[in-house]
Amino acid sequence: MGLYGKYVLPRVVHLACSARPKMRQREKLVPLASGRVLEVGMGSGLNLPFYDARRVTKVWGLEPSPEMSKMASAAVEAVAFDVEFVSAGGEQIPLDSESFDTVLMTFTLCTIPDAERALREIARVLKRGGQLLFCEHGAAPDAGVRRWQNRINPLWRRLAGGCHLNRDIPGLIRRGGFEITRMDTMYIPGWRPASFNYWGAAAKARA
Repeated sequence: MGLYGKYVLPRVVHLACSARPKMRQREKLVPLASGRVLEVGMGSGLNLPFYDARRVTKVWGLEPSPEMSKMASAAVEAVAFDVEFVSAGGEQIPLDSESFDTVLMTFTLCTIPDAERALREIARVLKRGGQLLFCEHGAAPDAGVRRWQNRINPLWRRLAGGCHLNRDIPGLIRRGGFEITRMDTMYIPGWRPASFNYWGAAAKARA
């Protein structure tokens, strides 16, 4: 990882992910988390103000970037529940099986190199009866927008730290071992190729 990836990119990601339309999406979803929560891709801690402290026991923040975790530290000090950082990626979560009531992912699946493997790991650590809450941008339903996503994606991935514009979010979640229990979709305000949003909840698929 060069200087751009280590020092510049985390700040660019923070600015992009703190845009008002994305914060509105967080505000809808994050308060639904309850119990022991694993946040996959905590980043700079943008979700922390939206947790309902009356419903959350503790939040574990999985984040592979030390620079992003450092940025999240200030947000941790402002919340009324315990937060523990876990320095790891989603593909190999160093936590016990069936130990979380909620797993939360916001604008994370686009960037995880092996997203299906990460989702299988999430299914492993989530309790039976627990919930996966997700809010992700991905492949647009409109053919014209999707063509642009596919064209731009190779360059975009290199510039944006591995972010994919065109991932099939519902398909990834289902192939990762989940049943989607509710989902909404829409374009949020912003650059069209990166603004089609999927958000909702999923449960572990029945064996």
